[in-house]
Amino acid sequence: MLKRICVFCGSNAGHKPIYRAEAEKLGRLLAARGIELVYGAGNIGLMGAVADACLEAGGTVIGVIPEALMGKEVAGRAVDHRALTRIEVVDSMHTRKARMAELSDGFIALPGGFGTFEEFCEILTWGQLGFHVKPMGLLNVAGFYDPLLALFEHAVSEGFLREQNRAMALAETDIERLLEAMAAYQAEPVSKWLKTEQQL
Repeated sequence: MLKRICVFCGSNAGHKPIYRAEAEKLGRLLAARGIELVYGAGNIGLMGAVADACLEAGGTVIGVIPEALMGKEVAGRAVDHRALTRIEVVDSMHTRKARMAELSDGFIALPGGFGTFEEFCEILTWGQLGFHVKPMGLLNVAGFYDPLLALFEHAVSEGFLREQNRAMALAETDIERLLEAMAAYQAEPVSKWLKTEQQL
């Protein structure tokens, strides 16, 4: 059961208004369903949008942030970090990611940059290695993740990724469909390692 979902997303808002609109929609939907939001505690960009919307809809928001980023990511928004339901200040980015993973029952990536890509791909890797069996989804807003999904398919076709492992990365353009897919997700016990030519 999805009681808490971790959302990875940009500390910028992007050029298209739909990015912020979908982040806000996700925040409201999590609140409406009684699902707690876990995120990186920032009050800027899409991070601030999803958290603000969840809080304004009566939801619960747990932020996890390294002390070194307090002055950069927690700034310039109507809802400041003290308004979060709970905030945890940790010592490093590594601790932040591990703590968000520990707190969460599933993971969603909204549009973002390097940090968002890295967080999502790391949690995918942990799932591939069997460190967790939690659902992981890309909210493919306006085709934002089409190139990344194409890269995943390319890795399969080139023999670097099993199709079953590729299937761990759920992707939908609609928030409700993504949540439904995540709720139905069951991890398959599949080895990450492909057979070598010598083993065939």
